[in-house]
Amino acid sequence: MARAPLLQLSDISLTFGGEPVFDDLSLVVQPGDRVALVGRNGSGKSTLMKVMAGLVEADRGARVVTPGVSVGYMEQDPDMKGFATLGDYALSGLDAGEMYRVEMAGEGLKFDPARPVATASGGERRRAALAKLMAEAPDLMLLDEPTNHLDIEAIGWLENELKQTRKGFVLISHDRAFLRELTRSTLWIDRGKVRRRESGFEGFEAWRDKVWEEEDQQRHKLNRKIKSEARWAVEGISARRKRNQGRVRALQELRAERAGQIKRQGPAAMALEAGPKSGRKVIEAHDISKAYGDKVIVRKLSVKILRGDRVAFVGPNGVGKTTLLKLLLGEIAPDSGTVQLGTNLMPAVFDQARAQLDPEMTLWESLTGDREMRVSGNADQVLVRGEPRHVVGYLKDFLFDERQARAPVKSLSGGEKARLLLAKLMAKESNLLVLDEPTNDLDIETLDLLQELLDDYDGTVLLVSHDRDFLDRVATTTIAMEGDGEATVYAGGWSDYQAQRGKSKATNVEKTDNKTGASKPELKQKAAVKSGLSFTEKHRLEELPSVLKRLEAEICKLEQLLADPELFSREPLKFKKASQALVERQQALAAAEEEWLMLEEKAEAAN
Repeated sequence: MARAPLLQLSDISLTFGGEPVFDDLSLVVQPGDRVALVGRNGSGKSTLMKVMAGLVEADRGARVVTPGVSVGYMEQDPDMKGFATLGDYALSGLDAGEMYRVEMAGEGLKFDPARPVATASGGERRRAALAKLMAEAPDLMLLDEPTNHLDIEAIGWLENELKQTRKGFVLISHDRAFLRELTRSTLWIDRGKVRRRESGFEGFEAWRDKVWEEEDQQRHKLNRKIKSEARWAVEGISARRKRNQGRVRALQELRAERAGQIKRQGPAAMALEAGPKSGRKVIEAHDISKAYGDKVIVRKLSVKILRGDRVAFVGPNGVGKTTLLKLLLGEIAPDSGTVQLGTNLMPAVFDQARAQLDPEMTLWESLTGDREMRVSGNADQVLVRGEPRHVVGYLKDFLFDERQARAPVKSLSGGEKARLLLAKLMAKESNLLVLDEPTNDLDIETLDLLQELLDDYDGTVLLVSHDRDFLDRVATTTIAMEGDGEATVYAGGWSDYQAQRGKSKATNVEKTDNKTGASKPELKQKAAVKSGLSFTEKHRLEELPSVLKRLEAEICKLEQLLADPELFSREPLKFKKASQALVERQQALAAAEEEWLMLEEKAEAAN
């Protein structure tokens, strides 16, 4: 028997400011759906998600949620007025006895429930909104850019949680690796039209390019037909007036058809050119160490960065990646060791905090007010790599229209602010780019262009990012900061670092035995065979030890909670929910152990 859909939109039309966002849009979300919602920045993804959540009312059409189905929405900018702490906000909508759900999500997402709302950063607020949604576990989860401001470790935790859930979810993200791992169908918004493909994000870009190629072919045929008919209209009108008038009207209809077609937004016309070459040696650090009180940032790191290197810095939030960048750039002094900078360096910095942008300034003022971009005596132009350009013309290169030029920076979306920062960065001559979280909020097409520009850039790049796909595409060297001052240099990008790190751990395991305290699955996993498993099975075998470890920790926490002899009489509802959660996790642990044993036996048989 077919199950009722979770959510259905029928013939939805919505207009903002005279421009239609959607027209006659229909879609259905079924139980268990795992949907990627993709499209260019400004295409209406967040607006569509708000319509799905019931927060924006369409001009026409119907939104139907099946009775008994709960829908949860993770806002990018949650309203926390009236809440003292992030935990208070995350717990709202839950029973007091379900605080443990918030705490578990908080551990995975690395946010402190006790943090006062007044002092919380934007990233902390978003993590609290995500923890709230994960703790509530609605039947349909609507997640708008959930990985922004998460480090790779927290992204991995969220990936595992969403892989294991039986709930349906719709996901907006520009993180290719995240989308590939999680999605089974794709909704693509393009110029007000929504197309659906019953396949995950993996094949989306090939599908998109094919659709666009077919569209270009049809437009080309239409243009040829119009050209042919227009030639006839000028040269071939004869005495048969009635028949001729019919062809003239047909020509007018063809032209109207072409005029009604909505042109695709092209990619940003960003350009990145290196200035004069630096010396071959850009940075050389020898045994540098830095600590703030008891917190050790880095201990005895030695690294040599040469001209043309692309060096990525990875590690959990708060581990000190930005501090290490400043050490290597000579902005702060190490406690011990030496840093030597090369000659003729011209750095340009993309700041993750976006401190270079004044929210009260207009985009025009933000560019013309920059001392390095100012053209003396002309308030309408800016210097772009030494050449004067009109402000509006340069902004159009970064997909801003003329109306936005006079708008305040604070009115921009996250992706638009990132593009404005790139506009300031790329206007300057440089031979050393320092990019601290440049990928946040950029759409996939702009990420592709940025990657191509960095590939062709003749200078050196220092990059901090949590986008694993982007790291793989750009980095030639990775410096992994593991915490407690440990920073290790690896060749290649994220996947190369993971492979080398795994080999290093496997070697260490082989030199020890079970007395080391490592779990049996962890020891056996390191001896996994090279054949006999599919790619998906091999990946699952590699991640199962961390799944088992997490489930064991959650079971331990719940058992400690239920060990309170007065809990049942004092808080019966909390006791009931904790008991149910304990049974669920015990069942999940048993299933995960059985899955691990099956995969391990399959690998051993193949070996």
